[in-house]
Amino acid sequence: MARKTIRNIPQQRAFMPVQDPAERARNFEEVALGFDEANALLESERCLMCPEPACVAACPVSIDIPGFIAKMIGKDYRGAYDLMTDSTLLPAVCGRVCPQEDQCEGVCAVAVNGLEPVAIGRLERWLGDKAIAEHWKKSSYIEPNRFRIGVVGSGPASMACAADLAKAGCSVTIHEALHAPGGVLRYGIPEFRLPNSVVDAEIANLEALGVEIKCNTLVGRLFTIEQMLGEMGFDAVFIGVGAGTPRFMDIPGENLNGVLSANELLTRCNLMHAGDFPNYDTPLGIGRRVAVIGAGNTAMDAMRVSLRLGAEEVHCVYRRTDAECPARKEELHHAQEEGVEFHWLTAPVELVGDADNNVQTIRCIRMGLGEPDSSGRRRPVPIEGSEFDFAADTVVYAIGTDPNPILGQTSKLKLNKWGYIETDADLATSLAGVYAGGDIVTGAATVILAMGAGRKAARSIRRYLGIRDTAVVYEPEKTGFENTLFGIDLCEKNFTHVKLM
Repeated sequence: MARKTIRNIPQQRAFMPVQDPAERARNFEEVALGFDEANALLESERCLMCPEPACVAACPVSIDIPGFIAKMIGKDYRGAYDLMTDSTLLPAVCGRVCPQEDQCEGVCAVAVNGLEPVAIGRLERWLGDKAIAEHWKKSSYIEPNRFRIGVVGSGPASMACAADLAKAGCSVTIHEALHAPGGVLRYGIPEFRLPNSVVDAEIANLEALGVEIKCNTLVGRLFTIEQMLGEMGFDAVFIGVGAGTPRFMDIPGENLNGVLSANELLTRCNLMHAGDFPNYDTPLGIGRRVAVIGAGNTAMDAMRVSLRLGAEEVHCVYRRTDAECPARKEELHHAQEEGVEFHWLTAPVELVGDADNNVQTIRCIRMGLGEPDSSGRRRPVPIEGSEFDFAADTVVYAIGTDPNPILGQTSKLKLNKWGYIETDADLATSLAGVYAGGDIVTGAATVILAMGAGRKAARSIRRYLGIRDTAVVYEPEKTGFENTLFGIDLCEKNFTHVKLM
């Protein structure tokens, strides 16, 4: 396809509708409604088809972005989806929740001279949603091998690792502690950002590859990592359990009634359906005035969930300014539209309760910004004598997470001083045959980075087990021949085929 000139690129992105803020703040329906076909095609036409696309290099799973967009322009939607899913198992998920503005869209060549980058994430979502609606599946026969892989956790890192190993012919079993699979996709992200129906559909694609998922299975309590490699007979293990232990600030009043973590709030709402009480037996009392400490994506989710659960006022308390806010700009914008009140350069110093030990006031201090710290952001400095109070009968902490200590307590895995699993450059742990990736190694990050780690671990596991880099895949629709064998290089995605006689 010929390269376009910048003069032919519309400055504005194609229109994508969203729910009205006043309406959506009181329901759990999806906020961003996605492209229709006409606008998906309009947006596709904005791509320059760069010969050396920076967007691909910026994608943690290396999706061939110009390739799938070129197929979209030609209305070869199934071909575009097949090309995309050579690299990602979760297009409908990643199209919704990945920070494209800091990755593929952040380096888009269109984003010069004031133009907006191509809406790559929205195109990915549109294709993923079309595939779900039309029940697209890759019809393939994967030649099985003798290897059995155990996976701990069912979040995005584990799903990506399991998918690649299943495509290599391994027998893969995922062990999930909770009663439904999906990890943070299920318990951590509200349905107005990521509907459970989308998560269900993407998990069904994983199971279609032959991956077995066992829920209500807490590794470290029912059995250990060492037992998985020993008596349970797994040839290798991948650990992708995330980092879900909430952090607090250790200030007075944190033990009062009405103080909780964003992890608890979101899990009770997203996974246990507290937003639909009493149809589900999970009550979750939210006060009239909610204060959320933190300003990342999890904090935005907690604030917006609180509105939908009936809070009259929701306040964000953050010690830096909006310029340093770690949340996606879109999430911050949506929260502001929905009526969240933001207290920038503000830090809590004490939570004050009433006679019944219920939180009723949050005491804060004003902050100024000093020199940059290790994160590159300017360090917040308290301003002496600037303390003030405001009313809050629910306080939610969303200031980060730490790893769950259970695996370190029940196995000989080497951990670093923060409790995360230590790995080498290939994501191998201190136990032979055990690999780890995602938040349990790096600390809290993004869905797509976790997926990238899962795919990297899968490559390392294949090398460790000596699995050849090609699998036999039967896909007659790609050639028109009734019997065709494809050899697929699982790392490089090179295709060769021969007609069977």
